Amino acid sequence: MSETNTGWITDVRAAIRKSPVNFFALKPMQFWLDFVVSLFFAYGSGAIFLLVPLGSPAQLACFPIAVFWIYRLGSLVHEVSHLGHHEMRVFKVTWNLLVGVMTLAPSPFFTGHHRDHHSQRHFGRNEDPEYVVNFFHQGSMFSLLGYGLLLVVFPFGVFLRFLLSPLTFVHPRLREWVLRRASSLTMNFRYERKLSAFDRISITSIELSCWLRATSMLAAVFLGVTHWTRLPLFYSLALGVLILNQLRLAGDHHFASGGRALSYEGHIRDSCNYAGRDLMTWLLYPFAIRYHALHHLFPAMPYHNLEAAHKFLTHRLPADSPYHTLDQGNWWRVARRTLFCDGEAKSSKSQAIA
Repeated sequence: MSETNTGWITDVRAAIRKSPVNFFALKPMQFWLDFVVSLFFAYGSGAIFLLVPLGSPAQLACFPIAVFWIYRLGSLVHEVSHLGHHEMRVFKVTWNLLVGVMTLAPSPFFTGHHRDHHSQRHFGRNEDPEYVVNFFHQGSMFSLLGYGLLLVVFPFGVFLRFLLSPLTFVHPRLREWVLRRASSLTMNFRYERKLSAFDRISITSIELSCWLRATSMLAAVFLGVTHWTRLPLFYSLALGVLILNQLRLAGDHHFASGGRALSYEGHIRDSCNYAGRDLMTWLLYPFAIRYHALHHLFPAMPYHNLEAAHKFLTHRLPADSPYHTLDQGNWWRVARRTLFCDGEAKSSKSQAIA
């Protein structure tokens, strides 16, 4: 990786700062609208999937619809994690009660490691919790198979994490280990979470609610309230959502750091924008987060302003600005290099952040 002139990043920041539009202004109604619509379709299609006869055409048809909308609803955790401590508190609490707890994916188990992913201290390093190549060895089909097996068992691990939550309080050392090593929704087991006093409180408060949720799911089966097949149906939805999320991660970056610390420019050049609207970017990148490089440039910019900000920069910046090279055209071109790393991909990947 070579060091190049970083003045273009200063130009990008200056253009946004001088824009007549405040791209950092929150639109609370947009958050609530996206939340309510996603909630309606996610839980509506999910309810049909769970309640119709097992293996029926209606159930088979509802499965991909439910997975898509639950994924879309759950992806709002990303937006929750970037809200300031005092911003939209009612929205954050509502999302966690209606989605985070119900899906066993609350925001306190995401926010910490996601912000670490944005930090220069972690980005691209072996401990980066969202740098997907940390989950497998590129170029090794055996390792990729192991990654697939990890995806299969990961929902079980999350479920057990919350089901056994009360046992983590039996000894202070066990509790401390669980807080640092098992309180983040990442598959990078080298990641160790740094905890503030607020983190400890938020994790403890939400995990007890998740424990009630996990316990009630088993109790409903053992008490005969629902049939045992409900549990594998829940699992199938969780696995489907997880796979979509991992596919998205495979296209977020070029993953060219090799485990080394990157300069800030290298960090941004390693990130991808997708201005096009092909099927996979529409499916995997809800709420305009497909402008992922722009998001890494301005993490505080609300998701609903990313597309407008990108269009503004596209017209305002000179034609030779490296910002334009962040647009990757389509998801598969990046994901293919990430997952399979063939000869052509290795060559282009090595140049991606040079």
